[in-house]
Amino acid sequence: MESLIILIPIAVLLIAIAVRIFLWAVDNDQFDDMEGPAHSILFDDDKPKARRPSNKDSSETAQAPKQS
Repeated sequence: MESLIILIPIAVLLIAIAVRIFLWAVDNDQFDDMEGPAHSILFDDDKPKARRPSNKDSSETAQAPKQS
């Protein structure tokens, strides 16, 4: 019974801290868009990066001897 004198205020304090953290998260828009980041990984990029041939590759193909 004597332990309840200590445990009840500790429990009330922990609940108050949890409620305060939840309210802080709501105020800072932590729960604003829950599905956007999850779905954004499924979409392709609009413009894929074009690959430019390097000078080494283009010079080798331009000077390659033709075989008959």
